[in-house]
Amino acid sequence: MQISGNVIAIEAREIYRGVLHVSEGKITRIERTGEATHEGPWLLPGFVDAHVHVESSMLIPSEFARMAVVHGTVATVSDPHEIANVLGMEGVRYMIENGKQVPFKFYFGAPSCVPATTFETAGATLTAAEVEALLRMPEITYLSEMMNYPGVLFNDPVVMAKIAAAKAIGKPIDGHAPGLRGDDAKRYIAAGISTDHECFTYDEGLEKLQLGMKVIIREGSAAKNFEALIPLLPQFPDRIFFCSDDKHPDDLITGHINALVARALKKGCDLFDVLRVACINPVQHYGLNVGQLHVGDPADFIELEDLETFRVRATYINGQKVAENGQTLIERVEAPIINHFQTDPKAAKDFRIAAAGANIRYIEALDGEIVTRSGMAPVKQQDGWAIADPEEDLLKITVVNRYQNATPAVAFIRGFGLRKGAIASCVGHDSHNIIAVGTDDEALCRAVNAIIEHRGGIAATDGDTLHVLPLPVAGIMTNADGYEVARQYAEIDSWVKKTLGCKLGAPFMTLSFMALLVIPELKLSDLGLFDGGRFAFAELFE
Repeated sequence: MQISGNVIAIEAREIYRGVLHVSEGKITRIERTGEATHEGPWLLPGFVDAHVHVESSMLIPSEFARMAVVHGTVATVSDPHEIANVLGMEGVRYMIENGKQVPFKFYFGAPSCVPATTFETAGATLTAAEVEALLRMPEITYLSEMMNYPGVLFNDPVVMAKIAAAKAIGKPIDGHAPGLRGDDAKRYIAAGISTDHECFTYDEGLEKLQLGMKVIIREGSAAKNFEALIPLLPQFPDRIFFCSDDKHPDDLITGHINALVARALKKGCDLFDVLRVACINPVQHYGLNVGQLHVGDPADFIELEDLETFRVRATYINGQKVAENGQTLIERVEAPIINHFQTDPKAAKDFRIAAAGANIRYIEALDGEIVTRSGMAPVKQQDGWAIADPEEDLLKITVVNRYQNATPAVAFIRGFGLRKGAIASCVGHDSHNIIAVGTDDEALCRAVNAIIEHRGGIAATDGDTLHVLPLPVAGIMTNADGYEVARQYAEIDSWVKKTLGCKLGAPFMTLSFMALLVIPELKLSDLGLFDGGRFAFAELFE
């Protein structure tokens, strides 16, 4: 096979007219034929998502791959932390085996924090011995994000055993330490943590880079840190990566890493620096077998229409064309359903809270962030019960244990803006219990029970109408066609905004992070309200 075009040699920082010669999945020769022209295509290495939870797309890996290749993505550094919290080792193996069924380069990590904390109920546990066993597998490339940074700082023996195993085997260790600065950041990095995708301010990113860490600029469906961190790229082009972290299926249709490349160029960043970030840095850091457009490399490359929109004309992986002109060429594969779901339907009275004080502590959700704030507000009461106040955007939030029958945890939240009804999801980081926000107990109950009935999914109701997208694989993914899932998700998302009045850009993605205890400031687990700053439970009433 021969492909002609303008060859972008990123490391040499030059563009020339040339021909790629490909045989048996590798680049056998790069023929220089002249000076670059204004006519396409432009040929360059494929894009790499440097940190993603495939599960958050609600798609199994094979379906994620079918959509990602359309945008020039050829590989992902994928943390199977979400399914591991539901199914443990069985879940990690499921992701690996399904990913092998398609021509795409998934590089999975060994989840380091399952469960993420002891302050919630997860479906599984990965011991230090199990993590070490995963790290010894050839399919496992790194130790996934070490979100238990207090465990690192206080030398928790289990945490340190996992880190020691990764070091001994020679695999990189990913970080997760939002807002960690100063001496604590130094100690965290000194333990061997090499990256962080959780920086949300320029100053935090700069400090961690100066301390020797590599910073991954994240732009997902809910957490969006590109604008804050992109000024760092010109200063540290060899130490920055791009990632999506968590991306819903409708967003995956519109773009992936290619969109971040185009945005960075519009910000005035140098073309070769940006492409180094998007194509080369993660490959070198994690030691991935992903082609870099060198002779002898795997033929992983893309054809671009132009260098402005970064629209992808074609994507090749190991010399196989996997996408062309906006259409995937990867065939669907059948995949089994595995799950861990055991709880009975709830009653509206299960979500009542007795008014035990004059003021109530609430979570404040922030659009485009996974961090939250904590606030206090007067309690609205009815017959001695604390109730939601939609006019003040003070709604009820609940987390329901999906692994066993237990009393739901209930608190209050601002930021969703629902005028009526409720939304619910079984995608609730990190333990993936059922999480819901609503304006009244009846709506909350109906949305939660829809998730229970389908053993996973997302749901929304206005009190009368009910919309459900079932997610039968581990309760957080579906083995259905990714494009159809994206259509259904987009319909529910639009309905929640138009009919229920939600003000958030990504309601369900934001909802999923309201139980993520390792991200400050205030969250809710199935065991109660949790202060992420103090790493301790918090009182609901004052």
